[in-house]
Amino acid sequence: MTKVNLIANGPLIVVGEHTVTYPDGSSEVKVTRASYCRCGKSSNLPFCDGRHKGE
Repeated sequence: MTKVNLIANGPLIVVGEHTVTYPDGSSEVKVTRASYCRCGKSSNLPFCDGRHKGE
């Protein structure tokens, strides 16, 4: 089962196997866990790099 957790003022965390499809059509399978940026400040989009903490 895949779980999606929303962190207040932080990232969206997906736990469990899931596929990320990028705008160029390429895709990547994440097997365990990934944190996705919701603020748009990450230098590693779509993944969170913790820049939201500077707010």
